[in-house]
Amino acid sequence: MAAEVLDSFPAGGPRGSWPAEQKAAELRKAGQRAEVVMDLDSDRFLVVAGRR
Repeated sequence: MAAEVLDSFPAGGPRGSWPAEQKAAELRKAGQRAEVVMDLDSDRFLVVAGRR
């Protein structure tokens, strides 16, 4: 079963910047299940719907 990608961010962001983690935290605070995974093929962090 494929995960639903909610957002994605490039892995080469500025040092100390975690936009994917911040986005996932915002979604969790709003009541949506969300987690961050790394897509090695695209070199991006993906915010995906939380797996049960």
